[in-house]
Amino acid sequence: MTKITRLFDFPHYQLAKYNLKEALVTKYNDKWVATSTQEYIEKANQISRGLLRLGVKPNDKIAIISTNNRTEWNIVDIGILQIGAQDVPIYPTISQEDYEYVLNHSESKYCFVSDKEVFDKVNNIKKNVPSLQEVYSFTEIEGCSNWDTVLELGKDDSNQGEVDALMAAVKEDDIATIIYTSGTTGRPKGVLLSHKNIVSNALNSSCRFPITEGQAKSLSFLPVCHIYERMLLYLYQYRGVSIYFAESIETISDNLKEVQPDVMTAVPRLLEKVYDKIIAKGTDLTGVKKALFFWAVNLGLQYKPYKANGWLYEKKLGLARKLIFSKWQEALGGNLKIIASGSAALQPRLARVFNAAGIAVMEGYGLTETSPVISVNDLRDNGFKIGTVGKLIPETEVKIAEDGEILIKGPQVMQGYYKDPEKTNEVLKNGYFHTGDIGEVDSEGFLRITDRKKEMFKTSGGKYVAPQVIENMMKQSRFIEQVMVIGEGEKMPAAFIQPNFEFLEDWAERKGLDIGNSKEDFITNQTVIDRYQEEVDHYNEKFGKWERIKRFELTPEEWSIDAGHLTPTMKLKRRVIKEKYKALYIKIYGDNTI
Repeated sequence: MTKITRLFDFPHYQLAKYNLKEALVTKYNDKWVATSTQEYIEKANQISRGLLRLGVKPNDKIAIISTNNRTEWNIVDIGILQIGAQDVPIYPTISQEDYEYVLNHSESKYCFVSDKEVFDKVNNIKKNVPSLQEVYSFTEIEGCSNWDTVLELGKDDSNQGEVDALMAAVKEDDIATIIYTSGTTGRPKGVLLSHKNIVSNALNSSCRFPITEGQAKSLSFLPVCHIYERMLLYLYQYRGVSIYFAESIETISDNLKEVQPDVMTAVPRLLEKVYDKIIAKGTDLTGVKKALFFWAVNLGLQYKPYKANGWLYEKKLGLARKLIFSKWQEALGGNLKIIASGSAALQPRLARVFNAAGIAVMEGYGLTETSPVISVNDLRDNGFKIGTVGKLIPETEVKIAEDGEILIKGPQVMQGYYKDPEKTNEVLKNGYFHTGDIGEVDSEGFLRITDRKKEMFKTSGGKYVAPQVIENMMKQSRFIEQVMVIGEGEKMPAAFIQPNFEFLEDWAERKGLDIGNSKEDFITNQTVIDRYQEEVDHYNEKFGKWERIKRFELTPEEWSIDAGHLTPTMKLKRRVIKEKYKALYIKIYGDNTI
């Protein structure tokens, strides 16, 4: 059996142990098309041979930019890594200027793209990237070379010996990939991850996945350019899990029903949206059906694992699962054993209600710089505690600094930031990676994150405010789509709120209110403002006086990745949002410099 020390060992291990007929499955023209483990390896070898004929050498950089997850991404990934080159996955939604920066900074020689939209962005800046020799596309695009060209170049296997020799020369400590962080501020930083960083993380995270080897299906839709989803794709290969790639976030509901996966990953924002949609459907019910629905939901919101609520609660929960929650499971395909949630804090109420419904949402924690997993919950062996990010995975050590910062040591910690020793030295000190997160480890070994060190701020009265905690609480309101707490150096905390416009319109219709015809009308309507005040007052009760939101302003735009409000992993770009709503800031605090 292949010993896994480098990333390209995963498919070879899978071939020896499982030899799947459906290793990677992508939908083309409304039809799911499977690639077997054998084909996966053969095509990766073809890519390796083709790249060698294009003059690619060990340590050369090759960019991959794909709008959706797909079989081709994985084949190209392994093809690049096998010859000692490194890949540079780039978020498709970042700006053209950032494409230019990343391609230049990494000195990428070639670039693989998924579609015309991405190709056009690369093509527009290609002349400004002297290192970039050619762009290849996974789909047929006029004026762009197709990736088939590289496969065709590699059809002749007479240089396979060279590929094998280069594979043998790759060591586990060699750099595998440079992942540019989406960064809430400034230029993206290139995180250097070795084969060992990611391999160790996949193997050590695997023991937290309660899935049957060689028989399970996964649905992959989080961006594979992000290390979280990418590491899990290797983990799935290790466990013999068939990987189905969702067409897009818009088709996720249909894809879940078609694939009926056992496992998938999610970010809290998606789970919040799923929950809101379920509640909206429940609200439309009438009579006994509606009463039963909300009885089940309220029961779910009281859920505690390991039957901690006693036999009577469990009996009621059994009934709720049969009558109501079984329909939730069906909507998610009917087979889901686990949803791994990461990238941001999960609201405890969502952990409660989904687990009550028999859908195991397990929250974990990590960063790009830690490949990424540091800790994760696991329902087995008392390894699950709501409100925490679980216990540390094997070989990982945590230390809490005097100021509460979480420091990490382990084989998953990055090699540094590419071409940036200064920033590297800021975060890697005395063998520990400084995460920038504040947290604590309880007596049972569960890690709890309380806030981002950089995002905590002091009011002018010297009181500390942890914005994420307040934001997470406020987002439980169906009226609130997004919220950002502000107030650093000011006398009180305040907030920018992006309304859930769809729900707001439904509410106005139900109440027979005329709130106007546009988003600008809605946010200036006094009845609407008063209703939002009620929501803010309700959640303020849960916080100390110095933490309460004293004033807020509603924003007319929907906050999005494309408009620059959010990072590709749906985190708030705080500086950008503050700058966008400078006029609202002044309205709240007066004309101080911000």
